[in-house]
Amino acid sequence: MFTKKTETPASGTPGATKPTTTPPAKPAGTTAPAASAAPKPKPAPSVLSSDLTVTGDLVTTGDIQIEGTVEGDIRAHLLTVGETATVKGECVADDVVVNGRVVGCVRGIKVRLTASARVEGDIIHKTIAIESGAHFEGSVKREDDPLAGSKKKQSV
Repeated sequence: MFTKKTETPASGTPGATKPTTTPPAKPAGTTAPAASAAPKPKPAPSVLSSDLTVTGDLVTTGDIQIEGTVEGDIRAHLLTVGETATVKGECVADDVVVNGRVVGCVRGIKVRLTASARVEGDIIHKTIAIESGAHFEGSVKREDDPLAGSKKKQSV
């Protein structure tokens, strides 16, 4: 009987049609699935490149990867010292992975020295792994809470 045309012909193409209606909106009151309850995505680690030299302390609640030179203390959640990196200062983190050189105390719940690691200083840890080939001069001490005794008690 009566019909309403909701499409118009596309220009230049006979018989082709182009919709003029908009897609249906989401019903009121609906939101993204549990957006407020979902955990935030973990941010990417901060990276200090191999051509960078930092003089001073670094403090973060996130992850940090050092490829350059740091003369100062570092406090982070996960600290990765790259093969080309040199850190002169205390390293404090939940997880510490040393591939490069550290001159100073290393404190971490999990500490790992890879085969290319060079550490001159004490290591205070809850768990430790030292790969064959790593160079280490200092003492190793196990503590249940190795982060508690750092010289700068800063909340992370």
